[in-house]
This record gives sequence, C-alpha cells and structure tokens, in this order.
Amino acid sequence: MSHSLFPIPAFSDNYIWALHQGDQALVVDPGEASGVLRYLSEKALTLSAILVTHHHADHTGGVAELRAATGAQVYGPVAEPMPEPLTRLDEGEHIDVLGLRFQVMHVPGHTAGHIAYHCDDVDGAPLLFCGDTLFSGGCGRLFEGTPAQMLDSLDRLAALPPHTRVCCTHEYTLSNLRFARAVEPENQALATYASQCEGLRSRNLPTLPSSIALELTINPFLRSRLPTVAQAVQQHTGHTAPDDIAVFAALREWKNVF
Repeated sequence: MSHSLFPIPAFSDNYIWALHQGDQALVVDPGEASGVLRYLSEKALTLSAILVTHHHADHTGGVAELRAATGAQVYGPVAEPMPEPLTRLDEGEHIDVLGLRFQVMHVPGHTAGHIAYHCDDVDGAPLLFCGDTLFSGGCGRLFEGTPAQMLDSLDRLAALPPHTRVCCTHEYTLSNLRFARAVEPENQALATYASQCEGLRSRNLPTLPSSIALELTINPFLRSRLPTVAQAVQQHTGHTAPDDIAVFAALREWKNVF
C-alpha cells in the first residue's frame, strides 16, 4: 500500500507535513493543532506519531493538544526544550513508523539541536523532513548555530541521493529565489524554476517538496563554493572572503538584509 504525502498549511507560510498509509498517519512540526485535527477527521486517519525537528513555537505549538487528542507518540531532538513527554533522538538513531525507517540527522545551524528525518525509500524515492535547515532556494537563519555548523549541515543534506524529496516547513520559495537570482543572474535553471514556482503560487499551490538534485542547481547556499557565487559575494561585500565558511557567512548575512 502506497503512502500519501500532504503539506497542511498553517499560519501565514508554514507547512505541517502529513504522511499516511492506510488509516495511520504521522505529522511533522505541528505548530498548531486545528488544521491537523481537521485533516485527520476528513481523511479518517489515526495519528500514530509526531516528528519535531526543533523547538521553535511555530513547529511545536500544537504538539500537546495533538498528543492529548490522539495519544500519538512524539519524537524530537535530544538537546532542545520540548513539550514533554517525548522520545528524544540524536544523530545516528532511527524510528520505525508507518512501516518506514527514518534515520535521524543532527543538523545544527538554525538552532543548536535541530534534527532532520530521512527515509531512504518511501514508495520508491527517499524522503527528507528537514525543518528549517534547508529551504527551496535557501536555508534557515542562524539563530543559535554558526556558519560553519550550517554549512556542514547543508553539505550532509546535499550528499543525500539526488532524487530525495525535500520537505521543508515554510513556503519561502519565491522570496528565496529572488535572492538566488540576485546572486546568480545568469543561472538559467534558476530562472526556469522561478517561473514554475510563480505559476504554482499564483494558483495557491505549494512549491514543495523540492529535491536534492534541484536544490544543487538553484540554491546558492548549496552552491556557495562555486566561483559564480563566491564572486557575487565578493562584489556585494567589496572584499575577498578567506575561505568557504567566510563566503557562506557573508552569503547568509546578505540574505538577512536582502
């Protein structure tokens, strides 16, 4: 029996990912409960598990209500403040849910204890729930981690199989792509993708999931070691960054004020 994947909209630009098979479901980063409960009711689903990537309220705000309403098992990062009770997970551990095995990756940067969940085969293709670490065309702000940590985290995600579906938790794609095109104005793949995403959003459709292969062609934060990106950063800052981490840090600072 195949699995169904659906982004439940929340707040102004969040997605709470739902994955279900038969009548069993999991959700990822439920910042609020109401939309999830409505979706479960409409689809006649039982919530088995709640996966949390990091502690920010727009990812955890609905956890307690959902747990109380459904009895779902909650999973989250080992080293961040989380609504108890939950099973805490660290790098290299795994969980089994919906007949799938999700590997846990510690991907600090956005927050210090941020984790991602990766399954190498969901109906023939890998699946990644990456929270606020990797976005389509962008990456998360560095609220608690360092540029070196985020660059390393993104390197590890970029090394996943190219056809991995990337399920991030915000509809930031159009704004990210505006920045990406300022960094790489000659990138034709980026221009084509931006046009496709504009069409989707004009019909109020999600731009996600993306894929690792796509992000490697259009996302400046996965391309920061390329000469085109490094040169754009140098032009913006007026000086040459001494190493890859400094280039990445300057790129992230540029995006912060773009």
